[in-house]
Amino acid sequence: MKHILLVNDDGIDAPGLAELERVFGAQSDMRVSVIAPDRQRSANSHYVNLWSPLRLKEHGPARYAIDGTPADCVKLGHFFLESPVDLVVSGINSGQNMGVDVYYSGTVAAAREAVINGLQGMAVSLSSKDEGADYRYAARVALEQARMLLSHPLPAGTLLNVNVPDLPESEIRGIRVTRLGNRVYRDGLDRRLTPFGQTYFWLSCDGMSFTPCENGDLDAVHAGYVAVTPLALDATDYASLSLLDGQIRQREADTVQ
Repeated sequence: MKHILLVNDDGIDAPGLAELERVFGAQSDMRVSVIAPDRQRSANSHYVNLWSPLRLKEHGPARYAIDGTPADCVKLGHFFLESPVDLVVSGINSGQNMGVDVYYSGTVAAAREAVINGLQGMAVSLSSKDEGADYRYAARVALEQARMLLSHPLPAGTLLNVNVPDLPESEIRGIRVTRLGNRVYRDGLDRRLTPFGQTYFWLSCDGMSFTPCENGDLDAVHAGYVAVTPLALDATDYASLSLLDGQIRQREADTVQ
């Protein structure tokens, strides 16, 4: 029996997590544990608590909330749970995580933390921020991809990022294996005053769009496909590696002369 750890960044009471619990918990060949933040932790990226203790509260059998981040949930689960974890599934996130979103996302960070710890990791997001969003199809996609990872694990250092369009199942056109697309943010900064005349700032995002690119995840979801993107821990730019090495060697040679 495979042990699945479910985590998220939207908190222990998030509907996307509840749907994952329902679908994965119904599988006779899977044992499910849940460790999630006790509150909203979106956009926490890969922050881990090194300077404060983690407090854990039981919310039912094999179901826990902690006052930490998504990455903390995976770290704690890896050491705290009695039986070894085979796969970490993070989500289902309320809102998409594509392009450079993956560097801000707590959902993706939890899957990345799984891979750092030598586990299989998958992040799942639904392209909807609506309170009444339907996570059922996304959960079935997550289960299908989870079974693929368990039977055909990705190479060490690689996680899977899955994004599901916010469409009726009948309108989903299929699944595409994609690369990270070109996300465009319209960020803003509000300067405000407290009632006592003190200045403070509030970061805002006035909207998101994307620049089309071939085989991009944003392009696929926009076209009605589920985007499945393998992400590597190794962020080295190998094209620039040799270029930079050549420039440094040339500079050293010129200095010697």
